[in-house]
Amino acid sequence: MPDSPDSLHSPDSPDSPDSLDSLDSLDSLVEKRSIDVVPDTERHGTAFSQFTLWLGANLQITAVVTGALAVVFGAAAFWAIIALLIGNLLGGAVMALHSAQGPRLGLPQMISSRAQFGVRGAIVPLLLVIVMYVGFFASGSVLAGQAVGELTHLGDTTGIVLFALVTAVAAAVGYRLIHTLGRIAGVVCALAFVYLGIRLLDRTDLATLLHDRTFDFPLFLLAVSLSASWQLAFGPYVADYSRYLPRATSAKATFSWTLTGTVLGSQWSMTFGALAATAAGHAFVGHEVSYIVGLGGGAALITSLLYFVIALGKLTINVLNTYGGFMSMVTSVSGFRGRATLSPRGRAAYIAGIMVAGTAVALLGKDSFLSSFKDFLLFLLTFFTPWSAINLVDYYAIAKERYDIPALSDPNGRYGAWRWKALTTYALGVLAQLPFLSTAFYTGPFVAPLGGADISWLIGLAVPAAVYWLLAHRDTAHVPDRMIVTPDPPSGRPYVTESG
Repeated sequence: MPDSPDSLHSPDSPDSPDSLDSLDSLDSLVEKRSIDVVPDTERHGTAFSQFTLWLGANLQITAVVTGALAVVFGAAAFWAIIALLIGNLLGGAVMALHSAQGPRLGLPQMISSRAQFGVRGAIVPLLLVIVMYVGFFASGSVLAGQAVGELTHLGDTTGIVLFALVTAVAAAVGYRLIHTLGRIAGVVCALAFVYLGIRLLDRTDLATLLHDRTFDFPLFLLAVSLSASWQLAFGPYVADYSRYLPRATSAKATFSWTLTGTVLGSQWSMTFGALAATAAGHAFVGHEVSYIVGLGGGAALITSLLYFVIALGKLTINVLNTYGGFMSMVTSVSGFRGRATLSPRGRAAYIAGIMVAGTAVALLGKDSFLSSFKDFLLFLLTFFTPWSAINLVDYYAIAKERYDIPALSDPNGRYGAWRWKALTTYALGVLAQLPFLSTAFYTGPFVAPLGGADISWLIGLAVPAAVYWLLAHRDTAHVPDRMIVTPDPPSGRPYVTESG
């Protein structure tokens, strides 16, 4: 990354090469971009980085618990694993289509929503995205806090707070550190999961765990929904972590590596969770971390290493959630203030806000985590499937990858402040799901006729996609002939690239 005009230099020893080298190294590590477009001169990496990041992000304890939920709520492990794979593939494909937008646009994911919802109208899904990040930060902190508390012998509450502080620091450093964490977590957690899988099968025969082939369709669909919601929840921020890739990066490569990494990591974790919950029975519920660590055999060194692995895996995903929440908050505010750049102090303040809110929720809800997390996942799905459908239909089928990036920051420009076709479609997409939704606090009238199955997420994808296409496919006056990109240093002159 090239030096910026305000790069740090030591006033005490301006001629010291060691001092300048260390400051330049720090300067290149700490990210300067927020929601502004990444110039071509700062692009780096290959599409394979998406595989390592999303593999590491999914080989972690919350994904294990998500897989276990399918069994805890009644599904046989055999059918639960198949259902989880279907959900991971379907949701992962949608998520990977969002990832492929990153290199092309060079922008965080939710900024592109302004092309559909308007510069200010995009705040509607954004507010829900921020709630999602806080919720995932909290749920991750509960499980990681247990691990940190055991590792430090300071208890769960102190563990949650310590974990939150480390997460905030890593998110403040930004993009490069996040990808480094993903690579490290991918290797370390993969080795740990291989070891834990061997230990689990030493205790219980695999054939015994998969012996029950009782098929229950509603429970099967619940398991599909759990894993699909897991993947779809990455959609609002997945392009944040591909936007530094060179613009010439193949969309197919970005899609493929993202899909492979996220499905492999999540299915591996969820399969382990389903088998562990089957083997443990009621001993798993409420003691997820201690049960998994207990598989290590009880030796002090192994126990400490497993607690560390759990904390490392959760650190990776919680940093993603904190960073994504920071981006979404800045996007929301900038839609009204018209600013795309942010000072280091402002960046720290946004990240601190996410950390404090997520930690508070974690501390309040840590005693009823498992059931609350299941309802939280399904609730999120109701609001993010319509957004995904609208964003993908617009980007791939209507605009066909041709956006005016400077206009995404101008409420008086090509996209306007509010785009009512997308906002109306979004509301219809949410409402269309309600009759098919099944949660602890609300069950729709069509759930019982379907045997208790929750298919709301399928409705939430199909209905908004069809409605938005019908309303918007002929309204293309705002679509530029080619992608229009912001000025690229050092020339300062705007340029365009050929579409597609």
